[in-house]
Amino acid sequence: MSKNTMGTRLPNKLKEKLQIVGEQIKLARLRRNLSMSQIAERATCSEITISRVEKGTPTVSIGIYLRVLYALQLDDDILLIAQEDRLGKALQDLQLKNRERASKKI
Repeated sequence: MSKNTMGTRLPNKLKEKLQIVGEQIKLARLRRNLSMSQIAERATCSEITISRVEKGTPTVSIGIYLRVLYALQLDDDILLIAQEDRLGKALQDLQLKNRERASKKI
């Protein structure tokens, strides 16, 4: 029986997304024809940790994910997180629409 810590209590939507990320990492490893032990060695962690990453276990630290991405030469992909921020841009645009006009210069 596993401990129910704060790290494991995620909304289902986030659990699913984490599992998708894990699957994408696994597919990247397999496309490169690399074993879990090779990635574990390059990422300086255990094979068990690589297995947890590939399963999308929520208790694995972001640092481990970064090291695994680095081992797969995908570390630049981390820069894609929150890059678009559609909601933030939409909120910013709403604030710009409510601006007052500049005074007329004579």
